[in-house]
Amino acid sequence: MAKKTKKQVPFSKKWHAAPLKASFMAVSILGFFITIYYIFDLMGQTWGLTFLIFFVLMFIASMVSMTKAPID
Repeated sequence: MAKKTKKQVPFSKKWHAAPLKASFMAVSILGFFITIYYIFDLMGQTWGLTFLIFFVLMFIASMVSMTKAPID
C-alpha cells in the first residue's frame, strides 16, 4: 500500500498581507470619531493624539488588507 502524502507548498519569502475582518475597520472608524469627540475633552491632547494615531494605523492596516490580502 502506498502512503498518501500531502503536497508541500514551497515557502515564499515574499510579504503577504493577512486578511482582516470587516469589524476591524468598523472599530477603527468608530474609535477615530469617538476619540475626536470625547477623548480630547476628557483626557487631554496627549492621549487624544495617541488614540488618533492608533486608530488611523488600524484603518491603514485594514485598507492594506482589503487590497493586498489573498482571496480565500
